[in-house]
Amino acid sequence: MTGRLPALPGLLPEHAVRATAASIAAAQEPSGAIPWFSGGHVDVWDHVESAMGLLVGGEVAAAERAYAWLVDTQRPDGSWPIKATRGVVEDAGADSNLCAYLAVGIWHHWLVRGDEAFVRRTWPAVRRALDLVTGMQLPFGGIAWAKDAAERSMGTALLAGSSSIHQALACGLALGELLDEPQPEWELAAGRLGHALREHEDLFEEKCRFSMDWYYPVLGGALRGDAALRRLDARWDDFVVPGLGIRCVDDHPWVTGAETCELVLALEAVGRRDDARRLLADMQHLRDPDGSYCTGYVFADGARWPDERSTWTAASMILAVDALSRCTPGSDIFRGSTYGTDFPEIALECGCASADRVAGLTTHAR
Repeated sequence: MTGRLPALPGLLPEHAVRATAASIAAAQEPSGAIPWFSGGHVDVWDHVESAMGLLVGGEVAAAERAYAWLVDTQRPDGSWPIKATRGVVEDAGADSNLCAYLAVGIWHHWLVRGDEAFVRRTWPAVRRALDLVTGMQLPFGGIAWAKDAAERSMGTALLAGSSSIHQALACGLALGELLDEPQPEWELAAGRLGHALREHEDLFEEKCRFSMDWYYPVLGGALRGDAALRRLDARWDDFVVPGLGIRCVDDHPWVTGAETCELVLALEAVGRRDDARRLLADMQHLRDPDGSYCTGYVFADGARWPDERSTWTAASMILAVDALSRCTPGSDIFRGSTYGTDFPEIALECGCASADRVAGLTTHAR
């Protein structure tokens, strides 16, 4: 990685991105953990996203401390607690999406730094995490969203979480190929998961009021091409608030920075770069002078809410700038040209007509 940082002329210069990365580093705890905000709780998905933002924002040492913390605190089954504050566990369950996301962060680090020794140090943690996650796959192909502290499965799958896991499996498979440690069971799970995301949205827990359920199948790579564009068009007016960003949920007058930036990343991944840049500009009203970002804004009241500066909002903004500027090799992480997402749909157990068709084609091929 060169010394150059992502920037967008006329919108966000390098020094602005550097200040945002510094605001994330300022919230990092001595252990390496990155809470939602200074003094807040830690979940490992947002921790990884913050580490990714630190890396491309020039805070390399802080990013690598964050990854070292993950390796050091992973539990024997490959998980981390759902929620902990200052090292005290508040929810000992295991969230499949949270655990899987390490793979995305490590592939991103490889793209940006090209440090194979770092990948080899962190690979065992990635492997344990994705083994855990694939073991939580449900018969229709979605991934159960969590296990409780007694290791009982929650039994339902979330569309946004499973979409993110789809990307994590793709990155994990790319890491395995890099290290000459192929993982065929992950590929099988990814094929079944991709099929479920494309063909069985109705079998996921219903959360359609949330914007994440709208764009995450695109962001996670399960949908591309015309299918992705149709999905984004279908609910654009439900969520996009011109000049402000996007709603977190369709029935509240509340726009949120992180969701807006994630939609920016999804749009950029499918070629809608003008819309992506416009939305990134729209959410800059959440920026503070020190480079940090407020989580959201209730436009009916003209008030920022909640009163916090979230590390993951800042990180998503940095990643969006990198994607649009294509400054670092890590800018591809959501575009996905450095890893495969077209996984074979075999051993399907969903029982649908398309599954029968795939099974018939596989039998015929033999």
